[in-house]
Amino acid sequence: MKKKVVVAFSGGLDTSFTVMYLAKEKGYEVYAACANTGGFSEEQLKKNEENAYKLGVVKYVTLDVTKEYYEKSLKYMIFGNVLRNGTYPVSVSSERIFQGLAIARYANEIGADAIAHGSTGAGNDQVRFDMTFLVLAPNVEIITLTRDMALSRDYEINYLKEHGFEADFTKLKYSYNVGLWGTSICGGEILDSAQGLPESAYLKQVEKTGCEQLRIEFKKGEIHAVNGEVFEDKIAAIQKVEEIGAAYGIGRDMHVGDTIIGIKGRVGFEAAAPMLIIGAHRFLEKYTLSKWQQYWKDQVANWYGMFLHESQYLEPVMRDIEAMLQESQRNVNGTAILELRPLSFSTVGVESADDLVKTKFGEYGEMQKGWTAEDAKGFIKVLSTPLRVYYTNHKNEEI
Repeated sequence: MKKKVVVAFSGGLDTSFTVMYLAKEKGYEVYAACANTGGFSEEQLKKNEENAYKLGVVKYVTLDVTKEYYEKSLKYMIFGNVLRNGTYPVSVSSERIFQGLAIARYANEIGADAIAHGSTGAGNDQVRFDMTFLVLAPNVEIITLTRDMALSRDYEINYLKEHGFEADFTKLKYSYNVGLWGTSICGGEILDSAQGLPESAYLKQVEKTGCEQLRIEFKKGEIHAVNGEVFEDKIAAIQKVEEIGAAYGIGRDMHVGDTIIGIKGRVGFEAAAPMLIIGAHRFLEKYTLSKWQQYWKDQVANWYGMFLHESQYLEPVMRDIEAMLQESQRNVNGTAILELRPLSFSTVGVESADDLVKTKFGEYGEMQKGWTAEDAKGFIKVLSTPLRVYYTNHKNEEI
């Protein structure tokens, strides 16, 4: 009997080569599985299926885990306002985890002997896929031809052509990973630390001028409505915000950070929906959360984003952090109002029944109502006590 292998199939050059090589050269019974977390169009998925059978698979499947991705990760990244290094919304890197989970489940379901993916040996994705498979499919062999054989693009393209598979795999200046939570851009000027990306590098161009307001309503921290339109489907709500923001070219930036394997990495990205939703959510939280709720939530959210990036989603502490983030959102209700303009946005205000700025105790900088002038002076004197003690004993210390 032939051994079964599941190829994590994106339709790109590396996974296309992997399918054909394992079928023709190694004699595997090849199953191609495309795990969709929201980055593939219906047209792309149809093309993937057609190409997979041309390449020699026994069976092709699309594993749609977009809703799982939102419910088990995206909503917590919104709750935590997660931006890696204060910049990057952990876009494609978080999707890889859920693609790996889906592939591992499918491999176990069909009794596969091996799982193959197209990661190279120089990036983060090899870690994300391998670790997920090692944990969830421990008895299944992991095959990575691109990494293990140190394959070049030209070699893979020529191999496919020689075996009758024609496709446009011409080496482009940039490589893109398109996902629900943003698009990453690699190559080109990014390889030079002194350069930025030109307008032509971005997939979504600036189409609108002037400015307009965007109103995003949240209920218990989850996006509920966009410009008054209620969305039960949170994926559709994210896509709506993306459509509005991308027309202004909002969400473009460059992320520089440490890779899992220890080298520095640089990537460009465009992520209108994440930046607008996180910006609106964080702004609403400033009105509705206490000082210490915000502080401690920021601490655990930073770890949550880092662990997602570092392929530690399966670490049990992640479930504990999610529970804390979920509970922190009980009063994050209301509408955040943003003003959009080409390449940027600003916060305007909020409308919320849980607004802590509105209080009977007083208005900042105007008039106190919950305490007297004497109360204020006494509070300030007590607050200054540790400093008065210190400087009384250290009169000669320069400040």
